Amino acid sequence: MQYRRLGKTGYDVSVISFGAWAIGGSWGAVDDVQSMAALGRALDLGINFFDTADVYGDGHSERLLARLRRERKQPFYVATKIGRRANPHLPKAYSRDNLLAYTERCLKNLEVEALDLVQLHCPPTDVYYMPEVFGALDDLVQQGKLRNYGVSVERVEEAIKAAEYPGVASVQIIFNVFRQRPAERFFEIAQERQLGILARLPLSSGLLTGKLNSKSKFAEDDHRAFNRHGAAFDRGETFSGVNYELGLQTLEELRPLVPAGMSLAEFALTWILSHEAVTCAIPGARTPEQVEQNASAGDRARLSDETLARVRRVYELRIQREVHQRW
Repeated sequence: MQYRRLGKTGYDVSVISFGAWAIGGSWGAVDDVQSMAALGRALDLGINFFDTADVYGDGHSERLLARLRRERKQPFYVATKIGRRANPHLPKAYSRDNLLAYTERCLKNLEVEALDLVQLHCPPTDVYYMPEVFGALDDLVQQGKLRNYGVSVERVEEAIKAAEYPGVASVQIIFNVFRQRPAERFFEIAQERQLGILARLPLSSGLLTGKLNSKSKFAEDDHRAFNRHGAAFDRGETFSGVNYELGLQTLEELRPLVPAGMSLAEFALTWILSHEAVTCAIPGARTPEQVEQNASAGDRARLSDETLARVRRVYELRIQREVHQRW
């Protein structure tokens, strides 16, 4: 497993990390025994960075990570996210009092005295223009409740605005073969300001594993069934905002670019990590087998410039018009 420095935090984190949304909920039924086995296998394979949120299973995902820390007594970093508990989810929900309350709840769920990294959880765009929000986070750092803070964004423009706040240590953003705009507009800014970049949805909700097809069925409580058109939250969170059938068709053009001995999922993750501005990719997992498949990309060499150019061409011809201007 390779490691990279996470922006200004001083943390050296695994380039393949563990996305804990799926073990919390919104991906169908969860099995805690299986989830704990997956988390433990991640540690075995050198994964030391876990990404969760206070709304994943209403804190269930955070509590599983607390259990992991108790049972394994092995150091690792946890990034959690706050803000989406608000209903309605409006800019005013990011008040000083609410941020403190959200933080206190995360501290309790994770059973720690200070949070390694807290990220605003895809807040409304207006929040990025409210310096008092970032001032409140600075105060929580001073109070010892947070070690670092960052943002999780929907749009590149939000990432660019967040980068203006000196306390921001990292930006989590959707970046994968189907969502390439961040590399064009944001990565250079992030490097100049020493921001960690956490690439979420690296496998585009499973599309880039190559294991889904036009007949795949999803449980009613799986966001891949109920959020394809943005009914519950931003459409870009499900299959990267790409039409499902178009995504499947585009995969057939990507398959010939995959080097021998590499799975499509490994290829998709290695493509992300071939961008040196990226700190780590955060694929989700629910089973030890999925963790092993994800971790296998953690020691791969960078893809060739020729391959990167060919992937870019497929994106330009097939996907760009669907997503580029939206996010």
